[in-house]
Formats: sequence, structure tokens, C-alpha cells
Amino acid sequence: MNSTTPAIAFEGVEKNFGSLKVLKGISGEIYRGEVVAVIGSSGCGKSTLLRCFNRLEAINGGRLVVNDIDISRPNLNRNVLRQLRSQVGMVFQQFNLFPHLNVLDNLTLAQQKVLGKSKKESAQLAAQYLEKVGLSEKANVYPEQLSGGQKQRVAIARSLCMNPQIMLFDEPTSALDPELVGEVLRVMQQLAADGMTMIVVTHEMLFAREVANRVMFLHQGQIEEQGSPREVLVSPRSDRLRTFLSRLNPDLDHQ
Repeated sequence: MNSTTPAIAFEGVEKNFGSLKVLKGISGEIYRGEVVAVIGSSGCGKSTLLRCFNRLEAINGGRLVVNDIDISRPNLNRNVLRQLRSQVGMVFQQFNLFPHLNVLDNLTLAQQKVLGKSKKESAQLAAQYLEKVGLSEKANVYPEQLSGGQKQRVAIARSLCMNPQIMLFDEPTSALDPELVGEVLRVMQQLAADGMTMIVVTHEMLFAREVANRVMFLHQGQIEEQGSPREVLVSPRSDRLRTFLSRLNPDLDHQ
């Protein structure tokens, strides 16, 4: 992990939806090669913060720099936005695969349309990443023929095909049956071991504890507490965090 170069830097970031203030002047840095788990109750601003990082949501105030690109401006040039999206991959809760395309085509479409790669080149890269997520044999099947865990692994492979420098995960296992969660987390664990910069909104405390370098606890649009997994999950300082952890998993070993 390069501790001197932020992959993402945000200062005083505000995000409103009408009169609802979701992010309230939030500030922080995420470093290259770091894995940050973002936790907190529903409605605390976790997913909104993540969506701001790749400009799916434009911020209403403050400054936000992602991979040396200042995306704070209200009207971003289309080429700048395309550059950002090619560098920042995102994996959603509901997979977002194209149902009318087979797995291979799901992985090659953006490579050809956005990166301008040839059909052959994009297919070779797709095969490489399907192997990485353990789904080489599924290249020609359609999403409806896959389990939830397989769909999410395809979604991860699709993002990796764009050669991102940062990966955002928005509760990637929350739509999965419990027995399928492990196969997705193992892929994410391997990405972390490979040095990928990752920001993961998650309720999987075991993943946060074992894989993340840092855990960030959000409460009502602000960072209530952050630190190493041991500091945040085992020895929380704030009453709000202790309450959150006890409600989420009464058996978690924190004191």
C-alpha cells in the first residue's frame, strides 16, 4: 500500500436530495492499494458516498478528487467522465448484467465501445478474467442461467476487463443467498491480495475484519469513527458504533 498517494481525496463533501442532506461535509482520504470497508446503518450515506466517487451522483459542495481527476465541478466534460469511469470500476448489489447478452458479450461490450478494443483482444481479456473468477466454462451462457453468486462474479470480471485502478463495491453480497456469499468474498479477497484499491460498502463484518486495512463507520452522513478493523470492530469507541455492531451481529467479538 502506498500511504503517501491518495487514490481518492474528499474534503467537505455535501450531497443533498432536495431538502434531505445525505452527506454533511464529509472529509477523508483513501490511499492506493488500500482496502476500506464502509459500514453503517441503512440511510447513513454509505452508498451515496460510493456513487459520488465515480460521479453517478454529483456532489453539492466540497471538493472530490479521484485518481487525480477533480470531479467536483457541476458540469464535467464528457471525455473526463469517460476517463474517470474507465479507471474506477463499480460492482452493484443487483449485478446489472445485460440479460440479452451472454457472459462473454457482457464482458466485451464496454471494452469495444469505451476502450476501442478489437473483438479478438476484448475476448482474450474476458477469458482471462473469467478464469480469475472461476467461471471459464460459463462464457456462452446467459445471466438467467447463473446463480446469484455466479452473476456477481461475472459482474466483477466485467469491471476488471476495463483495467480499473480503483474498484467500488456497493453491498456486493446483500442480494445473495447465504451459501453463495463466500464465493464472491473469495474473489474480492484475491483482488485485495493483488493490491487493488477497493472501497467496499458491506455488512459482512468478517470480511471487513479479515481483509480491510481500514474500516469507516458512517452515521447520518458523517464519519463517526474509523481506524483499523481491530480498533473499529473489536474495540469501538463510540456508543453508536457499539450499538450498531451489537445489532448487526450479537456474536461478534468486540468489547
